[in-house]
Amino acid sequence: MVVKIKGIWHIYEMEMWDEDYMNMETQAYIEIKEKGLGNFQFGLVIGNIDGELVDYKGIEMFEFTWEGQDENDPAFGSGWLRFIDENNLEGKIKFHLGDSSRFWAKRSE
Repeated sequence: MVVKIKGIWHIYEMEMWDEDYMNMETQAYIEIKEKGLGNFQFGLVIGNIDGELVDYKGIEMFEFTWEGQDENDPAFGSGWLRFIDENNLEGKIKFHLGDSSRFWAKRSE
């Protein structure tokens, strides 16, 4: 699945934040690279990802931890991704001891 999920995914909706905030500095995205590493940015939040493929009773998910910045303050947390179909993802990002938000993303062309 890491191979299937590898690439840049544009985040088009988030539960907690609106489109103006999400795309404040750049098009909101999450990128998965080789070996489960990657990065993301939405609004003023940027992070580096370290993740792995897991199987929950036949449902493949990519779980990750992350560290980065929120408005230049150190931030870290966890999250997950799963396929809706081959070009769309559903996920969740969580700040340690803070907010969490579901999000939806589509494969970048």
